[in-house]
Amino acid sequence: MSVRRRTTLRAVAAATVAIALAAGCSNANSGAGKGGGGGADGVLTIGKPDGPQTNNSNPFLSTSAGATLGYRYMIYEPLAMTNMIKPTEKADPWLATDWEWQSNFTKVTFTLDERAKWADGKDLTADDVEFTFNLLKKHPALNGNGIPFDGIAVEGGKVVLTFKESQFVNQNKIIQTFIVPRHIWEKVDNPETWPNRTPVGSGPYKLKTFTPQTTTLVATPTYWNGKTKVKELRYTAYNDNSAATTALATGKVEWSFVFMPNHKQLFIDKDPKNHKLWFPSGLGIHGLWFNTARKPLDNPALRKAMAMVVDRNAIHIQAQATLYPEITNPTGIPLPAGEPFLAPEYQGANTKPDVPGARKLLAEAGFTLQGGVLKDPSGKPVTLTFTDPAGWNDYITGLAIIKDSVKQLGIEAKVKTQTAEAWGVDVANGNFDATLHWTNSGATPYDMYQNVMDGAILQPIGKSSQAGNFGRFKNDEATTALKEYANAKDEPTRTKAMHLLQKIFVEQAPMIPTAAAPIGAEYSTKNWIGWPTEANPYAPPQHTQPSALEIVLNLTPAK
Repeated sequence: MSVRRRTTLRAVAAATVAIALAAGCSNANSGAGKGGGGGADGVLTIGKPDGPQTNNSNPFLSTSAGATLGYRYMIYEPLAMTNMIKPTEKADPWLATDWEWQSNFTKVTFTLDERAKWADGKDLTADDVEFTFNLLKKHPALNGNGIPFDGIAVEGGKVVLTFKESQFVNQNKIIQTFIVPRHIWEKVDNPETWPNRTPVGSGPYKLKTFTPQTTTLVATPTYWNGKTKVKELRYTAYNDNSAATTALATGKVEWSFVFMPNHKQLFIDKDPKNHKLWFPSGLGIHGLWFNTARKPLDNPALRKAMAMVVDRNAIHIQAQATLYPEITNPTGIPLPAGEPFLAPEYQGANTKPDVPGARKLLAEAGFTLQGGVLKDPSGKPVTLTFTDPAGWNDYITGLAIIKDSVKQLGIEAKVKTQTAEAWGVDVANGNFDATLHWTNSGATPYDMYQNVMDGAILQPIGKSSQAGNFGRFKNDEATTALKEYANAKDEPTRTKAMHLLQKIFVEQAPMIPTAAAPIGAEYSTKNWIGWPTEANPYAPPQHTQPSALEIVLNLTPAK
C-alpha cells in the first residue's frame, strides 16, 4: 500500500508537469473500541511522554507543541518528501513537482504543483514559497537548519534560490522546508514568537481543539492531494514514559515513540498479533552535550576525561534495554553504517572505559584529586548538574550511569529533572551544565558533527539556538572543516575534512556519544494497516519526523 502511495505521487506529478500524536479533552478517547483506538470511525490516536503542552503551532519553532507532538507535519507540507533512513534516495515530489540543482549546488529551481491549495481555499503559489524562504532568511530563529539563503525570486512562475556557497549537504533540508501562506504570515508582527494558534496550512489536517493534554486535528475535506482515510488525529501528551507505555499496551494510543525497558513484556505480549515496533537508525546519535561556555566544562581535558570513563555498554543494556544500537567508536559514528567514513587512526578504536588514562589526562591538565574530590586548576571542586525531562526513563537512567562513571574521577554530579517544555527552552538558551540530547542525522556523519560543532550557528548564552550547537562549542578548525566538507568539489577533499572532524570530536569532546539514534516507533495494526516496516521501509516510523504525513496518508482501516 505504501509503495502504491509513493508511485501515485510520482504519477500525479508527472501528469501536471513535464516531469517529476486525554484527559484535557472531554472526548479524547470517545469512539475508540473497548480499550482501543478508533480505526472504525476514522480516528488515529497518538501519544508521547512530554507532559502538558502550551498552545503553540508555529511550525518553525522546535519548542512548539506542533513540533514536540509532531502534528505540524499534518498541517504544513514540504516541497518534497525525503526518506531519512534512505537519505540518498530520490525524494518524492510534494508541493513541488520538480526541482533542479546546478552542478555546483549554488542554485535550485522549483516547479510547483498547480493543484496545491491552502486549507482556507486560496491557491498556493510561487509567491507563498518565495515569501516563506524570505521569512526564514530574515528571521534566523525560524531558520532551524541554518540555511544561508541569498537570492530568492520568482521567475516565470518558478521559485529560484541562489546561494553563495554549495548546498550539497543541505539539499534535503531545503526541499523539506515547510511552506506557509503569505496572506496570513505577512500580517504577523513578530513571527519568531508568534504562537500561531489557528494554523492554516496546505496539509490534509487542520487544528480542531487544543488543551495542554490533548490536541485534535480533523481532516480537511478539500485537501488538494486527495482524500484521507484517517479522518481525525488525537495527540495526547502523557506525563512520563510509564503512562505512555500503559496507553500503548491497553490500546488507548496506537502510535508513539516511547522508551520501554522491557518492550516485549510491556507492549508486544499484550497483543502479539497487532502490537509492533520498528527502530531503524540513521547517522545521528544520542549523547551527553556539554555546555562548553560554562566553567569548568570549558576545559577540553575535563570533557575528554569524562568521555574516557563513561560506561556506554551499561547505558546500552540498563538505560536503553538494547533497543538503541550501541556506540562502540569514540568518534561517535554509528557502526557498521558509518564504517566507510572512519579515519584510519580510529579504525578498531573502542569506547571501553579507561579510568587510569582519564586520571592521567586530568593530572597533566592541572586537575588534582584531594580526598576523593576532583579540583580544577584553580583549586575549585568540580561539581556538575545533569538535566533532562522528568519521565524520560532512558535518559534519566543514562544520566545516573554517567554520574556513577564520573564519580570515579572525583566529580560530584547531581541529576535534575524538568518538564520537557522547560528543558527544551533551557537547552536552546544554553541554560544547563550537561544534558542528554540527540543530534541531527543525514546521509553522512556531516550533519551529526555540524549540529554539535559548527561555529557558524554559535549563539551566545541566553539567545535561543534553534539550529544546534546547544553546547556553544567554539573551535575555528572544526568550523572550517565543516565548511570545507560542505563546499568540496571532490571526494578526497571531503574525506580529509571528515577525518579532521573526527579528530577534533575525539580530542575536544564537545559531547559524549552514548547511542546511535533510532528513528523508531511503536504502533498497532488492530485498526490501521499500511505502516512502514523493515520489509517496506518507505519512511522512518517515528511520528515526529517529516515523513509522518506520508505514513498517515498510507494508512487504511484494518477492517
